[in-house]
Amino acid sequence: MSAPVRFCFDFSSPYAYLAAMQIERLAFRHGRTVEWRPILLGAIFKITGMRPGPDMPMRGDYMRQDASRFARLVGLPFRWPTVFPISGVAPSRAVYWVEAHAPEKTGALCRALLSGFFADDVDPSSDAGILRAARAVGLKGTEVLAGTQDPVVKERLKAEVDAAIAAGVFGSPFTIVDGEGFWGADRLPQVELWLEGKGR
Repeated sequence: MSAPVRFCFDFSSPYAYLAAMQIERLAFRHGRTVEWRPILLGAIFKITGMRPGPDMPMRGDYMRQDASRFARLVGLPFRWPTVFPISGVAPSRAVYWVEAHAPEKTGALCRALLSGFFADDVDPSSDAGILRAARAVGLKGTEVLAGTQDPVVKERLKAEVDAAIAAGVFGSPFTIVDGEGFWGADRLPQVELWLEGKGR
C-alpha cells in the first residue's frame, strides 16, 4: 500500500470537521490509509502571525456563513458551537492516547469529537465531550480521559505540533500526500486529483 494520507487539523476548525467526514473515504478509494494528526493552531499562529478567523473583522462573519453553506452542500449537519473557539489540547491528547492503545479507533474518535462539536454543540475539550465521543465509538471513556494526562501523550502532542510546523502546516485542515500539502476542506477535490496522478 502507498504512503498514508496525513490529515493535520485543529479541533476548533469547522473546516476540519467538514473535511474529516470525507477524508477517509477519499483515501480508501485510492488504496491509502489516513494518519490522523491533531495539532494546535495557537502554537502555529505564534509563528505565522495569523489569528483565528472569528477574531478578524469581516472574515469571521464570512466564515460562519461559509461553514454552514459548505455543510449543506456536502450534506452534513452543522451548527455553530455555543463555546468557540476551544482549546484543542485535551481532545488531541485523547486521540494520540487512542492511537497508541486502540489504533483502529483513531479515525472514529476524531470524527466523533468533531461532529459532537459542530453538529451537536458538545465541547470536545470538556471531560463530558471526551467521555461521550469515546463511548460512542466503543472505547472506555474513563480510560481515554485518564490517558489525556499521560506524560508520554503530552510529549507526543508537542512533537506532532513541531513536526507539523516543520512540514509547513499553517492552517486547518492541512492534508499532506506524498510530501505535497493541501490547505483547506475545499482542497479535497485537488487531493483526489493528486492521488489519481494528475497535476504532478
